Amino acid sequence: MQKSGQASLAIFYYDFMEDRKKHVSGLISSVLFQLCHQSNFYSDIISDFYSTHRDRAQSPGNDKLVQCLMDILKCPEPRPVYLVIDALDECPSTSSLSSPRERLLSFLEDIVEAQLPNLRICVTSRTEFDIKVILEPLAFRSISLHDESGQKTDIVKYIQSFVNENRKMQNWEPEHRQRVIDVLTKKADGM
Repeated sequence: MQKSGQASLAIFYYDFMEDRKKHVSGLISSVLFQLCHQSNFYSDIISDFYSTHRDRAQSPGNDKLVQCLMDILKCPEPRPVYLVIDALDECPSTSSLSSPRERLLSFLEDIVEAQLPNLRICVTSRTEFDIKVILEPLAFRSISLHDESGQKTDIVKYIQSFVNENRKMQNWEPEHRQRVIDVLTKKADGM
């Protein structure tokens, strides 16, 4: 749908190893960058936003980035905007009053509660309490693959393939390779 111009798509994968992916500003900046090439309306909004902020010594704050994204999401274009946020549980949750994950969850609450008719959001995550508490009331549909047998089978097949095809492990005794497969499968816990 996106390639044919019938929809817009932005995908953001959280990765705890990358600093820029630990904050809401990284998510919003990435989404804005991805959307700017998908519509003349979006491009104009982002161009105006850039012009307004380019001469300032520091980057615009989250509130300005959020407003720019909201302006795009409120565009009169009839096509849907699909926002995919993958591995939300990788966003850091600290004991501080306002952790990066808390700010992200608050942002998601705000855009869902804005009831933007063209916005479709898909969030993937492990089941973690703080995420579940916020997202469950917002979700139109929730699907859990955590305990699905197909999910577990895919994990076992992936681990077996990796262990059996790894050059360093090929010289291992078969029972040692099987032990690695068994332990990793059990520790994967559906993920």
